[in-house]
Amino acid sequence: MNGQVKANKISPKRLSGADRRAQLIAVGCAVFAKHGYDAASMEEVAREAGVSKPVVYEHFGGKEGLYAVVLDREISTIVEGIARGIAQGGPRERFQGAVVAFLTYAKDHPEGFAVLTRDPPREQTRGGIAQVLEDVSGRVGSVFAHELKRLGYNPELSGLYANALIGMVTQVGQWWSANPQMPVDDVAKHVVALGWMGLRHLPKEPK
Repeated sequence: MNGQVKANKISPKRLSGADRRAQLIAVGCAVFAKHGYDAASMEEVAREAGVSKPVVYEHFGGKEGLYAVVLDREISTIVEGIARGIAQGGPRERFQGAVVAFLTYAKDHPEGFAVLTRDPPREQTRGGIAQVLEDVSGRVGSVFAHELKRLGYNPELSGLYANALIGMVTQVGQWWSANPQMPVDDVAKHVVALGWMGLRHLPKEPK
């Protein structure tokens, strides 16, 4: 991470306003990933970006504003990826697409994933992974609702099953990001097999 942050240290005169803002967001993401929200400081963001602290405040107003922009960027990235993953195919293919997209995001954006899975600021009741799960579960739940209804199950339970499966994927993603030896596709196959076999043999009235 340090190499990535240092690579963004460019003289303020060489960046446009838009490029400077993008650089500060990237540096802020790295700092929040390293320390968490409460321990992160605007001083470190400014130092790593090679600018004065007032420059950071000029763009974001303060740490809360910078964090909100970082969080929004990461949530948009992961949700857009999952939306593409579930856009085509049957229910199993869509579920697998969501799992692959989630794990690919964790692999390609480790600092963003760290920000999402850390606890949100004390004054913020929702955010990060909770907000992601709410959005993703809604998208996956709509796929499950159609299939449950087709098979004669209660479609109103789609939210329950979607949240259970997405929660499982999230936990696996956190484990895998710390143990990334297994390829993404292999991890996804195991997760999808576990979830899908459970759905295939789901009793209509569990006892």
